[in-house]
Amino acid sequence: MHILVLQHERVEHPGIFRKFLAEDGHTWDAIELDEGEALPQIDGYDALWVMGGPMDVWQEEAHPWLVAEKAYIREAVEERGMPFLGLCLGHQLLAEALGGTVGKSERPEVGVLDVMLTEAGASGVLFDGLPEVFPALQWHGAEVTALPPGGQVLATSPDCAVQAMKWGTRAYSMQFHMEVEPDTVRVWADIPEYAGALEAALGAGAVERLEAECAARMTTFNDMAERLYINWLQATAKT
Repeated sequence: MHILVLQHERVEHPGIFRKFLAEDGHTWDAIELDEGEALPQIDGYDALWVMGGPMDVWQEEAHPWLVAEKAYIREAVEERGMPFLGLCLGHQLLAEALGGTVGKSERPEVGVLDVMLTEAGASGVLFDGLPEVFPALQWHGAEVTALPPGGQVLATSPDCAVQAMKWGTRAYSMQFHMEVEPDTVRVWADIPEYAGALEAALGAGAVERLEAECAARMTTFNDMAERLYINWLQATAKT
């Protein structure tokens, strides 16, 4: 596969998924939308991945490229039926592009928190082999507040109803982060918006504590990420 990856912050890339893609011989191109890079013709790609970022989906005045990005996602997923994977902001962008709504969270989720599969998630392909309740890195203050028509919730949590979503047969997205690597917390904490959210939620010394918590679970995180990556390939393959 040749995958197009839309990024909104240079350090918020596919993370551990890069290792899996390389091992399997898949290739990918990253477009840094926040730096003014243009959206390419989509014809040359087999799938679209959309990563996280510190901006919100509704900040179109501050980030005008969000308008074009949503239209691009809609064309790829709704019109072309391309395989899609969205993480965090990418999850929210998918929902809004397809007619759902996104708003501020009543209670932001920051830290390593449990995610629970719904019945659809537990019986579907994407999370096959993962526990029905598992820990994941959360770092968001916005969430999907209404599913797009045809959307299906695959995972949830007490403070965020739509933790993972499926739309159609080939589009999947998650509010939480599966791409975690040993340096993820450290480099993301250099982003002012993320650092502020982290300290507001966890207090002084939050970076070191969260980094240690992720380090203690890194093998589990990466094993789950690899299983999800394999499942995504299977779920989105043409039949």
